[in-house]
Amino acid sequence: MGKRARLLDRVDPAKKKKDDVQDKEEYLSSSSESESSEVVLPPGTRMSDEKPMKKGKWTNKTRLLVFAARGIGARDRHLMQNIRDLLPHSKADVKIDSKNFALDVDEVASMKNANKCLLFVNKKRKDLFLWTSETGKGPSVKFLVENIHTMEELKMTGNCLKGSRPLLSFDPRFDGSPHYSLIKELLVQSFSTPNHHPKSQPFTDHVMTFTILDHRIWFRNYQLVDEKGALAEVGPRFVLNPIKILEGSFSGTTLWTNPNYISPNERRRDLRNKAKKSYQERVMDKHARIARQPKGKAYKDIDPNIEVFDPITPQEMASFKQ
Repeated sequence: MGKRARLLDRVDPAKKKKDDVQDKEEYLSSSSESESSEVVLPPGTRMSDEKPMKKGKWTNKTRLLVFAARGIGARDRHLMQNIRDLLPHSKADVKIDSKNFALDVDEVASMKNANKCLLFVNKKRKDLFLWTSETGKGPSVKFLVENIHTMEELKMTGNCLKGSRPLLSFDPRFDGSPHYSLIKELLVQSFSTPNHHPKSQPFTDHVMTFTILDHRIWFRNYQLVDEKGALAEVGPRFVLNPIKILEGSFSGTTLWTNPNYISPNERRRDLRNKAKKSYQERVMDKHARIARQPKGKAYKDIDPNIEVFDPITPQEMASFKQ
């Protein structure tokens, strides 16, 4: 009985092959119909034996050198590190001498094969200046950095992946004057990550904004939360107060000077003068008060508070009640 069951289970090979071909034709016809009616999406995962897609060609070879001169503070150093983290095409270098940096920056940039430069310089351990330049031929712009707030200090809810390419958003007033147009071009070439850069990621998840307000450039960095345009601030925050534009790289003819710029030394001097003036006014008031007091032998033995301790008679009390 068992032997007969095994014989019945056997299938003719030719018949089996014919059935397989028929099933395959039905599958192909059904798949072609489904493809014509619906759009077939690519698979969400890739098998390990499949060849990866080739990355696009890296044509824009812009390299940005971000470093500082000796004497910068802790907050200045953290701000510089935040900018390096946001720009995957940036390069770092050791601190240079703060006295003759204009002669050495171009040489350091050529050794690093960088054609753009961001240099942080601190004066008197109080004031931070930022130089933005195209090394070798110029131009270059000098800024005073104000209202510095680093990522570690802010602790915002926004977050962006390291290495992602940013979107740059500029105020329309950048196109209204020649000096702001030049500053915009330098900022675009410095802060925009080249497409297909080896250290960059192939997507965009944050936007950097440059806004003109009160003759200053306000920088903010936001995360793109969703496709509808919701934003969450990441940091850092700082304000660039433009001082002057030079024709060359850290040298050359002055093309433009900010007439609204007030140096930090002048501001501190004005505050000291204001405090000095208020002190002088207090001293003059004191002398005037002393001069108004009664003088002479007739007022020598009079106590100015003696009337406070005089008893009130019943007649005076009755007159007060009336």
